[in-house]
Amino acid sequence: MQQILGLKSYQTAWTWLHKIRTAMVNPKRSKLAGRVEIDESYLGGELEGGKRGRGAENKTLIMIATELNGKKLGRIRISVVRDASSDSLHQFVMENVTCGSEIVTDAWEGYSGIQSKGYSHTIYKQSETVSEDELLPHVHLVISLLKRWLLGTHQGAVSEKHLQAYLDEFVFRFNRRTSAKRGLLFYRLLENAMVVEPVSYRDLVSKPMSST
Repeated sequence: MQQILGLKSYQTAWTWLHKIRTAMVNPKRSKLAGRVEIDESYLGGELEGGKRGRGAENKTLIMIATELNGKKLGRIRISVVRDASSDSLHQFVMENVTCGSEIVTDAWEGYSGIQSKGYSHTIYKQSETVSEDELLPHVHLVISLLKRWLLGTHQGAVSEKHLQAYLDEFVFRFNRRTSAKRGLLFYRLLENAMVVEPVSYRDLVSKPMSST
């Protein structure tokens, strides 16, 4: 962007890109609905000792929700979460999935009690013959695509502080992957830019960006 627009400052180009990413989250977007696969994943180094949601040094925990249209992938939502506790997982579900939907997860205890929030809950249990990727294939496909995008497009150089902004960009692109009218996407982006709260460079460097 700096080269194309002839901007003198890398800081200006970086700020513009993050302003655009802010506009990629529609404040009035509808929640996922129907049958929704949900799982967590770590971004960063290899997770040691198999500890889930505890003491993952230099790693960031994210949650991924994938809407299913039959056997096809629908829309997705991805957010950074503090940990894999029930409080964090339930909050993510309530913020991103319509009440009354069917939540499909593995047997992690953090999802226990989600029925009390108005959701039906289908649990798939891992076994020696069924891997976690096979257990929840749709959400793990999204995780694989996300990691490939972060490594391929950004060479993995995404700081934890700004990770949510890049996740929002990935979600925006993924949810519009089948759109044949690319100009309309730009129009929608401009529409969003008119309604989201403005952010300055100081805002971006002083606090992490969060998803709506």
